[in-house]
Amino acid sequence: MDFNSHTDAVVRVAVAVVNVLTPGESRGRPWPAPHDLAAAATDVLRTVYPTHPEVTEAEGGAYAEIAARLRVVFEAVAADDIDTAATQVNSLLEESHARPTLQRHDGEPWHLHFHGTGGTLAGDWAASCATGLAIVLGGEFFDRLGVCTAPHCDRVYVDVSRNGTRRFCSTACQNRVKTAAFRARGKTT
Repeated sequence: MDFNSHTDAVVRVAVAVVNVLTPGESRGRPWPAPHDLAAAATDVLRTVYPTHPEVTEAEGGAYAEIAARLRVVFEAVAADDIDTAATQVNSLLEESHARPTLQRHDGEPWHLHFHGTGGTLAGDWAASCATGLAIVLGGEFFDRLGVCTAPHCDRVYVDVSRNGTRRFCSTACQNRVKTAAFRARGKTT
């Protein structure tokens, strides 16, 4: 499944930002919020955009706040509450002043940005992530956003598989669940 290259990238950023910057559980272990939000935000953004500028300390907190709000979208979709997901995305779109524009920079051809010029880095990413999630929610693949169903894991994912049956954030969580089920079957025989 491919929305389009830019939408795919910003949805991957939304997933990564939520998974890195929001506390909870990951693969059966507690996942605390990072101590250095700026460094964590820089690292996660550079996984998708390697030349992304360094996030400042002040912006790190803004990214964490955006990540918490984006998490609500994934959790709502996982709970089949599309109305809540759409309401949250609409709030982010409005607050971030999202508006698509064609831009050309850094020797690249014209391409779509989901934010205008003159905003903050965190605000621009809020606009981009919200727009990417709006495209997903407004299309036939709205149910492809999810929260890991493995015990003691609340990391999010976007299901880009052909059949749309993903239930786990990672192969590690899928293997944990399969191993536990195998062991449980062995105990009953």
